[in-house]
This record gives sequence, C-alpha cells and structure tokens, in this order.
Amino acid sequence: MLPLWQITKYKRFMHPLASFKYCPKCGASGFEENNFKSKKCPQCGFIYYFNSSSAVAVIIRNAANEVLVATRAYEPAKGTLDLPGGFVDLDETAEQAAVREVKEETGLRVTNLRYLFSLPNRYVYSNFEVHTVDMFFECSVEQGACPQAEDDVAELKFVPWQRLSPNDFGLASIRKAIALLQQMSVEQHSDGKTT
Repeated sequence: MLPLWQITKYKRFMHPLASFKYCPKCGASGFEENNFKSKKCPQCGFIYYFNSSSAVAVIIRNAANEVLVATRAYEPAKGTLDLPGGFVDLDETAEQAAVREVKEETGLRVTNLRYLFSLPNRYVYSNFEVHTVDMFFECSVEQGACPQAEDDVAELKFVPWQRLSPNDFGLASIRKAIALLQQMSVEQHSDGKTT
C-alpha cells in the first residue's frame, strides 16, 4: 500500500517537503527524504519532521440561531464563506488563538468559549501546502456588540443555521465541520433533544 502522501489528490507522488532543498540547520544541499514526513541532512544528520500546524475556527451564533460567517478577502478560496479563525501563534493556546482571531476579524469580544472537535486540513499558502489540525470552537460574544469585518475578512453576515450550505465554504475542513454540525443537530432533534 502507498503512503498517504503518495495517494492524495492534491499532489500525487510528491513528498510534503519536496520544495525543501537545503538543510535548515547547516545549509547543506541534498536534503533527502528520510521517511514519508521527514527529510534528513546527509552532512550534519539533522532530521526535520513535517508536522501539522495548529489552527482554530469559531462558530458564533446569535439569539435567532444565526451563524456569523465571513467572506474571505484573500486566497486561498478568496470570495468564499469561512468562519472566523486562523493559525495558532507561538506560545499561544488554542483557546487564546480563538479569542484573538475573533477579535482581529470581527471586533467582537468572546465571553464564553467551548471546544467542539478537530479536523485535518490542507491550506495552500504561497504555493506551499500546509497541513493543519483545525480545532473548532463555539462561543458567545458581548451582548449588543456589532461585528465589523477586519483583518483578512471582506464581509461579515449572519446566516440562519438552517440555510448554511457546506458547499458555500471554500476550505475543506470548514465544509466538513458545517456538515458534521448539521448532522449532529439533526440527530439531536430526532432524539428529542434541542440544540
């Protein structure tokens, strides 16, 4: 059986570190494949493992069960819907990143945050495919605050939960998350629970 990186539809038979030609420690050329997720320097022996980056996405609902969605201002997936979120910074928890990203992209202050689940994703940035683990949260925000599109967001709007379509979202993990949350909502309703 072929390794996952060889059968992906994104880049067939290409190592995730294929564009890394030089050792990041000593600068020697000939940085070679060590295994499916690492490269090794033949000069100094340094091994670099390509691990997933951490990212967050946040569901913000209002009292009318509408979800705040953003329109992406930049590539990848420019012009498609997204949830507020982004990469986790160095020395930052996922929770801190979620609060910071909501503030940066919407101007809203988070008052309550709840972790939901995580999904793997691939995010192409500067023609380089970054593997991520996207952690999804749901939050409450300050009452009466009005969201403002800021940072890398072109527009913000509230969409009724029932009208959200996963296909309107440009990033794969966000599409999967919306579909999963809708499925969970249907299952809770069929069990006689409320969401």
